[in-house]
Amino acid sequence: MKRFFKPIEKEGSSSNKKPTLNSLPPVAAAAGAGADGDGKASQGEGGAGAEELEEKGEPTKFLTWNANSLLLRVKNDWCDFANLVRTLDPDVISIQEVRMPAAGPKGAPKNPSELKDDTSSSREEKQVLIRALSSPPFGSYRVWWSLSDSKYAGTALFIKKQFQPKKVSFCLERTASKHEPDGRVILAEFESYFILNTYAPNNGWKEEENSFKRRRKWDKRILDFVQKVEKPLIWCGDLNVSHQDIDVSHPDFFSSAKLNGYIPPNKEARLWTTRIYHGREAAFQ
Repeated sequence: MKRFFKPIEKEGSSSNKKPTLNSLPPVAAAAGAGADGDGKASQGEGGAGAEELEEKGEPTKFLTWNANSLLLRVKNDWCDFANLVRTLDPDVISIQEVRMPAAGPKGAPKNPSELKDDTSSSREEKQVLIRALSSPPFGSYRVWWSLSDSKYAGTALFIKKQFQPKKVSFCLERTASKHEPDGRVILAEFESYFILNTYAPNNGWKEEENSFKRRRKWDKRILDFVQKVEKPLIWCGDLNVSHQDIDVSHPDFFSSAKLNGYIPPNKEARLWTTRIYHGREAAFQ
């Protein structure tokens, strides 16, 4: 498949030196609290704890971003992203493709809510990321993680500390305490609405892959979720679908793309997206 964008260089390559603590800007005391590996706010020098912040209603501004490795973004694009956040001043930031592994040693059950730190390399990477998230303007956000077992997929949700969600869960079945496989869902409930951050699985390209069946199962679960949720829903994330031709950079290429004679089932994916949208509308009419 032809690449239209410069690929991200693999971690560990000579041209992609791993970021270090010294490569990041110093943490200002005024930044307040940072974020622990479990996504809970930690007290910073000179900053008030989240419990001391005055309640100021509910979030009204939202930013969503597929980071394609948050650690690489810390090295390559963090200043630009920080400036964007300062300019837009979102109340909520939804991140997809965090690509940081969940806590837990090899072969043991993992904790998707915490960053891995049981090896020297994972501890260094965690420190780099936490320091970046403690620097302005990110120190004013509390962070929730839902991570995969490896450097794959994963989501994060940043919410300004003056906004206190009633509940944060990590599965489309809201009564379950588990996380979705690969950390694909974070759901925050407020008094007036829900905020849903998802990283949807893709359809795949090869007919022998299970990706298409996995995606159809995901679509059915999402449809069931949006039809049953009892409050208005703000849905952020990477949905891995191009609903209309205007949503892709090169519609002619993607509409005729083939690999080994197999045509990706984009039309069916579009139908599911339309059905989910109209199903959600019908639920509130």
